Amino acid sequence: MPTRDEQLQARRMAPATDRNRDAILAVLRRVLPSSGLVLEIASGTGQHAAHFAAALPGLTWQPSDPEPAARDSIAGWTAHAGLANVLPPLALDVRQQPWGIEAAQALVCINMIHIAPWSAAEALFAGAGRLLPAGGVLYLYGPYRRNGEHTAPSNAAFDAQLRSADAQWGVRNMEDIAALGEAEGFRLDEPIPMPANNFSLVFRK
Repeated sequence: MPTRDEQLQARRMAPATDRNRDAILAVLRRVLPSSGLVLEIASGTGQHAAHFAAALPGLTWQPSDPEPAARDSIAGWTAHAGLANVLPPLALDVRQQPWGIEAAQALVCINMIHIAPWSAAEALFAGAGRLLPAGGVLYLYGPYRRNGEHTAPSNAAFDAQLRSADAQWGVRNMEDIAALGEAEGFRLDEPIPMPANNFSLVFRK
């Protein structure tokens, strides 16, 4: 078991997280239930988990990430914030079963599906369909194309950068994501424009 000092030293920082966390939190306040368990997929550094759990004390936050270093960072941020409503991070890859969790009231996934193969998006919705109850919320955040077109030149450049790093990555078409959700029994609310040419997508089962 790592000491508190070791946990704190394991923390990683993503500058974009500090820039987008309050805009995302404003949406989460509106769409998440007031109590219950929220599973966060691909929690990354853990900065979001700590920020949201502190602001939404009625919820229990279950972070997850497939990368050991990310899970160490998540634990570090949880320890730093002294939060009792954040569970130890799960080692979770959406494409691998079982997920290690049987049910949740909501699922949050921020900036994942464009830096993962399309099969990860498919697995995300399939897993959400299994875990969430009727009325459960699946929240996605990130850049999207609309009707096949980028919403800003910066997103087009970002998409090209992603695809050059891995041909299976890329900014996804919002309509394709909506179709994945519909196939698993989810309805997409009106997309919410966010800062820096991103969108919040709120799916309800």
